[in-house]
Amino acid sequence: QVQLVESGGGLVQPGGSLRLSCVASGIMFRIRGMGWYRKAPGKERELVARISSGGDTDYADSVKGRFTISRDNAQSSLYLQMDSLKPEDTAVYYCNRDMSPYLVPWGQGIQVTVSS
Repeated sequence: QVQLVESGGGLVQPGGSLRLSCVASGIMFRIRGMGWYRKAPGKERELVARISSGGDTDYADSVKGRFTISRDNAQSSLYLQMDSLKPEDTAVYYCNRDMSPYLVPWGQGIQVTVSS
């Protein structure tokens, strides 16, 4: 059974930091790229960071230089270090494969709220 479980979100002030974690089970985690997505109210879900099976990374322009994605294949885990957070980063964050043909069922996501 495929399961993606995100954690580490919460309420943070602008300029603050959070580290998100995602643990995957039921998939061959290491063989494909993974990504962090987010969905803000009234907006489509967007891919904000991706990491290939080999560790190459790519970021949406809106988070470049502030977010860092990493993975631990031995732990089937994906991470997102988020620094210099802005109110516009407020969203529910999800992990999944980074390419649509390989998406698996979505987890519940984790809320990130950036507000003073």
